[in-house]
Amino acid sequence: MNNKLIGYNEFFLNLTNLYEKKSLPNKILLSGKKGIGKSLLAEHLINFIYSMDENYKYDLKNLEMNIDKKSNILFQKNSHPNIFKIFKNYDKKNIEISQIREMIKFQNKSSFNDKIRTILIDDVEYLNLNSTNALLKCIEEPAKNLLFMLINNSEKKIPDTLKSRCIEFKLSLNLNDIKTIINNYYNENIYDEIPNDFITFYNSPSIIISLINFMKENEIDYKKSD
Repeated sequence: MNNKLIGYNEFFLNLTNLYEKKSLPNKILLSGKKGIGKSLLAEHLINFIYSMDENYKYDLKNLEMNIDKKSNILFQKNSHPNIFKIFKNYDKKNIEISQIREMIKFQNKSSFNDKIRTILIDDVEYLNLNSTNALLKCIEEPAKNLLFMLINNSEKKIPDTLKSRCIEFKLSLNLNDIKTIINNYYNENIYDEIPNDFITFYNSPSIIISLINFMKENEIDYKKSD
């Protein structure tokens, strides 16, 4: 996991500022193409929020989180008492109603240490009809001190009834940000070796990195030809 946020600096600082002013929307929808770091952005915001009472707070100056913090370890294990994560399981076609029911149980529990509770739903475009309807009832009037963060691959449509209940932020990365992310991942200037048509077609850093790794593992030449 990348502990440094790249490409969303100003937007992220605006979110943290809103949180500190107690003005952060309690129903946030992060939309954008697959693989541009929407989930990572959400993790950074969650890390910022829940590390505030820890010895080493989130590093706002460098937009960097300490992945060894207790709150982050609990988050990654999905065992943080104030955070509930939902995502589509790899062996399923949709986010199932049973997952939403578990979320409702979490929502109805008391907050640990009276802190804000967060429900993070990734792959929200995979909600089926029953799951969507159950979720709509929850976010219509969310419980006090409860934050919903929904993540949507914008290439797949979600119901307007769900979108209209959230504050939507549309995210994107420019080419310089994509280049920086890829080079940082490999700790070398690998971006300039990638063919231009490859970059144009696969214009998200996560997908490009996955493809390069696949090609490396299978000894396929991905570099520009002379």
